[in-house]
Amino acid sequence: MSSEEPATHATTTRPSDIRPFRASIPQGALDDLNERLARTRWPDDLPGTGWEYGVPLTYLRELAEYWRTGYDWRTHEARLNAFPQFLTEIDGTQVHFLHVTSPEPDAVPLIMTHGWPGSVLEFLTARLPALHGARGRLRIRDLPGTRPHRTGPADRHPSQQPADLSRRRSVHTRRGRP
Repeated sequence: MSSEEPATHATTTRPSDIRPFRASIPQGALDDLNERLARTRWPDDLPGTGWEYGVPLTYLRELAEYWRTGYDWRTHEARLNAFPQFLTEIDGTQVHFLHVTSPEPDAVPLIMTHGWPGSVLEFLTARLPALHGARGRLRIRDLPGTRPHRTGPADRHPSQQPADLSRRRSVHTRRGRP
């Protein structure tokens, strides 16, 4: 490179980097979901059966209608985006997590993982403010394989991922990053 050429520095990220994330569902995707749910061709219900043969048709139809007309995507998106969220890759799997800091400098990190089925939204109720008030740094991770993850090969058991996440987050925080 000659002295006349400007120096450029490409910004690249490694999969293991911690990257900020915000939920932002395109309106077109929501419109498409609404249209597909409205066009669902329902089978006939099996007479005299219940949950022993799977989800009863009546229940499933009510659930689909709720997702189509009752669930407020933007409200839940805003609730989720009220907290700092990040993505990183561990063992080939993208991991989404919330990181809620404490005003206490010596706060103990606490990793929370939701059950199945579920999501980090479970912790955005009364539990999260109460736990945050307990002077802890919260790292709330989604289970791998749930959105906004993509599935990938894992060489190790998923139970080892929280330790990796904790180490990465601690290094990230020590470097002065949020």
